[in-house]
Amino acid sequence: MTSRYLLGRVGQALLVLWAAFTVSFVLLQAMPGDAILIKFQNPDLGLTQQQIADIRASYAADSPLWLQYVQSIGNFLTGSFGYSVQAGVPVSASLAAHLPVTLKLAMLGFLLALIFAVAIAFLSSLAPFAWLRSAIQSIPSLFISVPTFWLGIMLIQIFSFRLKLVPVINPDPWQEFILPVITLAVPISAPLAQVLVRNIDEVLTRPFVAVARAKGATRNRVLWRHVAKNALLPTLTIAGVLFGELIAGAVVTETVFGLNGIGGLTERAVGSQDAAVLQAIVVLSAAAFVIINLIVDLLFPILDPRLRSNPGAPA
Repeated sequence: MTSRYLLGRVGQALLVLWAAFTVSFVLLQAMPGDAILIKFQNPDLGLTQQQIADIRASYAADSPLWLQYVQSIGNFLTGSFGYSVQAGVPVSASLAAHLPVTLKLAMLGFLLALIFAVAIAFLSSLAPFAWLRSAIQSIPSLFISVPTFWLGIMLIQIFSFRLKLVPVINPDPWQEFILPVITLAVPISAPLAQVLVRNIDEVLTRPFVAVARAKGATRNRVLWRHVAKNALLPTLTIAGVLFGELIAGAVVTETVFGLNGIGGLTERAVGSQDAAVLQAIVVLSAAAFVIINLIVDLLFPILDPRLRSNPGAPA
């Protein structure tokens, strides 16, 4: 892996982060309404117009947009995300309080999605009958067509209310994640399984597979020993993209199950137009997406020797 390749990938990642910050800043500033006025113009608070003006000045809400942009990007570079208007606390404190729930949900959901995808792909390859193979390969299409919110509600109805297997009222710390993890994993596993099935079918047509079978290796041995590694490598790319989308899926999932993570924080920030919180969440999501895909890009030359001489080649 050359230094030029590494610097190029890091540069692209930084460019994506800057673009995400800039676009989100422009869109948030274009939103109608004002979070400060929404909170402090409440007659019950009894604040005068001068007091409200002083509060706006403390948040630099009346500064020119270009100055707000420069100050915001400078604060982000130093690790300061500003203050939440609604909560009255630093945004970093809100993120630190809500992020562990989302990270736990995302990691477990992605792991379960990988298990689902690998199981579907290899079961379809090992199926002894054509009709069974077709039935298994149709599962991803079913998974990807099911709305996340509907799946979550159905899981609650079946496993909590009817079968009473998973409590939704006062569950323990692990029980509360069982159904949300399944809800998040099902749609994510669908494209992973589809890509993996296609890769397995393509690798099975290569000459080295025919040589291995000619030497007496069974289909199962060929599949697990020779095909799996070659089929899994291209799947890393789509896996990185899908992992970056987990934050978006977590917003819906956390809302359905009442989890107090980044999804719930996003919902409340949208309702109150808390731009500082929304800006930080957008940048955080973009950073997660960029970092995961950067790791995938850097892993490819290590895992696939064919790319070491030409790291810029498409995988």
